Amino acid sequence: MGGENVSVAFKLYCLTVMTMVAATYTVALRYTRTITTGDMYFSTTAVCVAEVVKLILSLGILSKESGTPSRLKNTIVEHVFCSPKELLKLSVPSVVYAIQNNMAFIALSNLDAAVYQVTYQLKIPCTALCTVLMLNRSLSRLQWFSVFMLCGGVTLVQWQPAEATKVQIEQNPLVGFIAIAIAVLCSGFAGVYFEKVLKSSNTSLWVRNIQMYLSGIVVTLFGVFINDGERVLEKGFFFGYTPWVCFVVFLASVGGLYTSVVVKYTDNIMKGFSAAAAIVLSTVASVLLFGLQITIAFTSGALLVCVSIYLYGLPKQDTTKLKNVDNQDPESKEKLISV
Repeated sequence: MGGENVSVAFKLYCLTVMTMVAATYTVALRYTRTITTGDMYFSTTAVCVAEVVKLILSLGILSKESGTPSRLKNTIVEHVFCSPKELLKLSVPSVVYAIQNNMAFIALSNLDAAVYQVTYQLKIPCTALCTVLMLNRSLSRLQWFSVFMLCGGVTLVQWQPAEATKVQIEQNPLVGFIAIAIAVLCSGFAGVYFEKVLKSSNTSLWVRNIQMYLSGIVVTLFGVFINDGERVLEKGFFFGYTPWVCFVVFLASVGGLYTSVVVKYTDNIMKGFSAAAAIVLSTVASVLLFGLQITIAFTSGALLVCVSIYLYGLPKQDTTKLKNVDNQDPESKEKLISV
């Protein structure tokens, strides 16, 4: 549990909030892209606004962590204005996360929320592979088994995709799957890269977040200019924004920051349960809101994914003590047996 002694109630609170944010964000984003009537907002501007909100929230948390305005000012000057190399280093995950967030909008414009939620769990094997290659860690046999099980479950879900009957726009499942695949690759690489940067120094998490979000704002503004520049100049930056769109931006901002709290106070098993619960909630919401027609292939695949997430999160068996006992001389073994 990260060495933190917290109550069961607080752990359940973390689990509940993470689950609700993950499920609600997916369903709400899907709703704004397929069901709501009126003019469609620009997804690139939504991604940019989310980065701005994350920066503001991170500054607020860092301010509380610093204690005084003078210490906050010194921290920002030292780590932002006087550290161009660090900003450049954090621009890498900024670019990757910007691509990932834009791909989420494309994917949820073409795939149902439940299908997206299941398929997006491919980020687990992608993250595992990046962890092995970039951080020189190893996975247990059970974890590798769960990775292949997860891939099998996602294959079943995509083999015969469930269809929604209440969607008002034309969809392309192939485009949606390609967008998820890109988002998954981005998520795995950026997450491990950011972890490596965090562990390379004692710099505060919130300072690193501020460095990354500053780069992220620049990157996403460039994306707005490239993809929707002319239309934004014609119709306005916040064209098509509704309370639902603002809600999606809020969830995207809070969800990213809240993940760090969850990682600190919960374990992999709880995160696995949260991901599985988010899949269930997204499925129920998709049936009610979008008229999703559940198939046997989808049910089987989703079940396999939920089980694999749980297995992947199980703690590794500590075999070091057993090895030490095996390496002892015969006399030591006899003394151990006699005891």
